[in-house]
Amino acid sequence: MKCLEAIIKKIIKYRIAIIVILAILMGVSGYQTLKKLRVDNSLSIWFLEDDPSYKAYINFQEKFGSDEIFIAMLPVKNAIGASEKTALLKLHQAIDTLPFVKTSFSLAKAKYPIYANSKINFDNLYNTERSEKGLKSLLSKLPNISAQLITKDYKNQFFYIQLNPTPTIEEKRQSLGSEIRTIIEKQYSNYYLTGPPVLNEAYSKGIYKESMLFGGLTVLVITLLLLFLLPNKRYLLVSLLSVAVPLALLFGIITSMGFALNMISMLIPTILMVYSVSDAVHIINIYHNEGASSQDINKIGLITLAIRKSFTPCFYTTLTTFVGYFALYLSPLPAFKNMGVFTCIGLVLSFFLVYAITIIGFSFMTLNFENSKPIIALKSINQNQFIIWLNRFTTVYKKPLIIGFTLILFYGIYAIFQVKIDTNSRDLLAEGKAKQDLRFVEKELNGSSRLQLNILTNNGEKILNTEALKHLENFQNKLEANPLVNAPVSVVNIKNFLEKRTPVLFQTNATQDKIESTLYSVDNQDNSFFKLFSEDFTSAGITISFKEIKTSQLEQLLSEVQRDFENTFPVDKYTLEINGFAVVFAQLNNFILQTQFKSFFAAFFVAFLCLWFFIKSLRTTLLILIPNLLPLTILAIFMSLLDIPLDVTTAMITPIMLGIAMDDTIHLVYKYRRSENIKGTPVTRMDNAMSYTGKALFSTTIALVGGFLIISSSAVPSVRDFGLLCAITVAIALITDIFYLPALLKTFDK
Repeated sequence: MKCLEAIIKKIIKYRIAIIVILAILMGVSGYQTLKKLRVDNSLSIWFLEDDPSYKAYINFQEKFGSDEIFIAMLPVKNAIGASEKTALLKLHQAIDTLPFVKTSFSLAKAKYPIYANSKINFDNLYNTERSEKGLKSLLSKLPNISAQLITKDYKNQFFYIQLNPTPTIEEKRQSLGSEIRTIIEKQYSNYYLTGPPVLNEAYSKGIYKESMLFGGLTVLVITLLLLFLLPNKRYLLVSLLSVAVPLALLFGIITSMGFALNMISMLIPTILMVYSVSDAVHIINIYHNEGASSQDINKIGLITLAIRKSFTPCFYTTLTTFVGYFALYLSPLPAFKNMGVFTCIGLVLSFFLVYAITIIGFSFMTLNFENSKPIIALKSINQNQFIIWLNRFTTVYKKPLIIGFTLILFYGIYAIFQVKIDTNSRDLLAEGKAKQDLRFVEKELNGSSRLQLNILTNNGEKILNTEALKHLENFQNKLEANPLVNAPVSVVNIKNFLEKRTPVLFQTNATQDKIESTLYSVDNQDNSFFKLFSEDFTSAGITISFKEIKTSQLEQLLSEVQRDFENTFPVDKYTLEINGFAVVFAQLNNFILQTQFKSFFAAFFVAFLCLWFFIKSLRTTLLILIPNLLPLTILAIFMSLLDIPLDVTTAMITPIMLGIAMDDTIHLVYKYRRSENIKGTPVTRMDNAMSYTGKALFSTTIALVGGFLIISSSAVPSVRDFGLLCAITVAIALITDIFYLPALLKTFDK
């Protein structure tokens, strides 16, 4: 006690110096944040450089070309007109000079094969000297290729821009889209641009703007609510500074170290505001209650008493949250490592700065505790009367409350298994031009993402033989029948085209040398946008396109492709490799969810140990933990009823909500156990704890619900769901803490 009092005296003695230092640090941090804050959702942030999945994907890009492709749909009067071809060629010349572009492809570059003199030559598919009727006839004979070059009504052309492999473009990723748009707009006043790079850029910008907006609005809403909830107006500034200072310093650290935010770490501001305001309100509540009940104590003694009584529960709530997020550091993904490290740094900053700020704030205050009242008081709402009614209600109706909440708990456990695990990439985009362009392009093109399927011979022999080509053709026919697949392109398309024109080429008695010599030049540089063979001809490729789809559909697609391969090719002779970002994304999503669950269970286990340590009773600890499961199970009920899946955003709810639920529970139970030196039954101890802590629980919960409801107004569906579910769960956590928990302890904690 004396040591703590000495520390408080030192802080008060040097409070002006501390205020000046914090102000300077906030100014520097604010400048750094405004100057350097950026968002990066590129692939490299999700993988370590030596990660096998990432290395395999990069190797695929270097060997077969990147699947990060811009797709431009260009509305024209006549897609096969002469002037339209000239415009396309000019666009190719400008785009191909960009250092981050590997190649571009359109109808102006496409070629078709002509067999003559025992070899294949290539001529321009888009030959304006040919009659329009003849050109349309030629295009109809290559349906899978022409469908990716022009629309059926000849009113739109498609222009593809293939980027260099991912590691070579990361530093300039933010400027790629604007450079490409500038070039296109020089020739086309109207166009639609989409593809993975465009969607990534739009998501980053959308999340950045909304995070800044929601951060400000959340502070505003919390401020307005605290006007009603804090016992005196002088506490408002202390509460807001407790939120602002740790957050500002943390962002200064993040930006100074050169780190960018991503779709996961963008949640850090909300997390820190949640914990900072919660701890501040609890400290203020204890300080005010002790001041009202101990009139003869001096200010230093009162501050010391408030800090001593609040330190243990606040320490344990911070510790449980810290462990939950530190578990993210164990992840092999850089995005989660950074999230875990910076959240933990923010929690530590918040914990110590909240105490420093409240001590300094209290030292400037001179209050009449008995006559203090909220800045804005509602006569119809009396918290003291409500707490008296609540204590009586949980005593009289404790058994019905236990039965009712327990039944909900069991149903919630059942609902957990009904929640879908799915990520819809479209739900990561706000309504805007990027999303509109995606809809327009996919309506006409029926696909904006690509997969490269490579079929290899197991013995290393060349795949150019009659048997392999027959299997390949059957395989492609099955792919074309798949509703998720659009226009697969392989050597089969060229073979069928040549076969119709020169049937003798692929007769059953054709030798392998004949087939090989015929098809050797098919995979030439001009058609490199579609990789048909490996350089040594030991593998054949099929390029398929598909729409932006849910993860569940993507997993279904990959499964069906593998199944069709195994039903077509003898697996002892041939192997299938499926390459592309879609494959990595499907694995990444599952890994993200696993990481979040690990974080949740780690935090829950540590919470159990912490509670057990200072309660010293296993029975009571278990009784306390049961109500903390209820908000999460009710969350599962809402997610299943509202058909909200667990995705890369909503998966973050579990550790965040566990921390919030445990926060209020620990504060309430700590006072319940600390009151044990007062003789009385569990009913008496709980009523005393609720009377002492209840106002702080209401204040923090109402403020947090208001903040999360702001987030639920997001234009991004996934973020909107996150905010709505957080608001619901915070409210449910309060209900379980003031009804279910007291009923359990009053009944079973003998």
